[in-house]
Amino acid sequence: MTAFDPAAILPDELLERFRSRAAQVDRDNVFPEDDLADLTDAGYLGILVPTSLGGAGWGLAEASLLQQRLAAAAPATALAVNMHLVWTGVAKVLADRGIDTLRFVQEGAVAGEVYAFGISEAGNDLVLFGSDTAAVPTGDGGYAFTGTKIFTSLGPVWTRLGLHGLDTTDPDHPKLVYAFVDRDDAVVTRDDWDTLGMRGTQSRTTELHGAVAPADRVVRIVDPGPNPDPIVFGIFSVFEVLLASVYTGVARRALDLAVDTAKSRRSKKTGLAYSDDPDIRWRIAEMALAYDGMLPQLAALSADVDAQADHGALWFAKLSGLKHRAVVVAKQIVDEAMLVAGGSSYFTRSELSRLYRDVLAGMFHPSDPESAHSTVAAAWLGPVAT
Repeated sequence: MTAFDPAAILPDELLERFRSRAAQVDRDNVFPEDDLADLTDAGYLGILVPTSLGGAGWGLAEASLLQQRLAAAAPATALAVNMHLVWTGVAKVLADRGIDTLRFVQEGAVAGEVYAFGISEAGNDLVLFGSDTAAVPTGDGGYAFTGTKIFTSLGPVWTRLGLHGLDTTDPDHPKLVYAFVDRDDAVVTRDDWDTLGMRGTQSRTTELHGAVAPADRVVRIVDPGPNPDPIVFGIFSVFEVLLASVYTGVARRALDLAVDTAKSRRSKKTGLAYSDDPDIRWRIAEMALAYDGMLPQLAALSADVDAQADHGALWFAKLSGLKHRAVVVAKQIVDEAMLVAGGSSYFTRSELSRLYRDVLAGMFHPSDPESAHSTVAAAWLGPVAT
């Protein structure tokens, strides 16, 4: 493995191409296919795949830095590719623990397969602990899935969908089935993504009408409910770290834009540059203090996942807290950047205006504020007495 250099994988000129496209992608409400093509050519889909399988061989800590860098240029592109990286990251987490059932995901990523994340369902606040999608055994070790998944990023372009469903063949002992299906006639992707922000993710609703995962694509069967199974930890850990990375990248871009604005604007009243105004200096310092606090947390927890550190019962509290703090801090920083930039940032042509809309999406990803607080409270106080 060579020394890690984020700028070598995502050079400035490539990021500027992404940034130059982002406003039009948002305005037209389309998927950034040119961005995906550039990322594919750069080997980005395989950054978490071991070198022995043709990938870059990086860990979650390196992927976090790359996603921060990408999100600072094109948040929606970063959030969309996040979902592909979740599955390659889960494959790595499992492989690090001696479970090789997702090797086909690693091989597929290197070959150009694009993996989507089919877990979210309307009204299902159990998330990883339950599913309203029916998983029916096909009799040969495979499963047929029928149900509706929401927020399926990469909607127009994914080639394989990782998902879960509930097998109730034995109603007294239901099982959650994790598997992968191909894009075929049994899968319908609705063209229904028309949102306030993160429009380029094209996180469309996905209908499953008996979509079949063959036996060799059924990767895990577990009991519903809170579960220590490695796939649950793998999904939760990679998902939360990479989400936190994207919104930390958004925060960095907003901070940079605020600094640039403060240096370039001059007060008519005082004649001073905004960068010399004590109120502006205090506001930017607050932004930088908040941003700096996120970096060591991201670095430490992503490295701990890679190193298989043992946080015991606190793992889920730490991960949900990381994601929650990243989104709250990012939103705070974007808010402050808007005030530094002044009224011009309120126009849709402003990049800050787009970041302001994009950052709001963070509150809706698991763990949402309620779930994060519930998880942390349970870790420190124990479960609620019944």
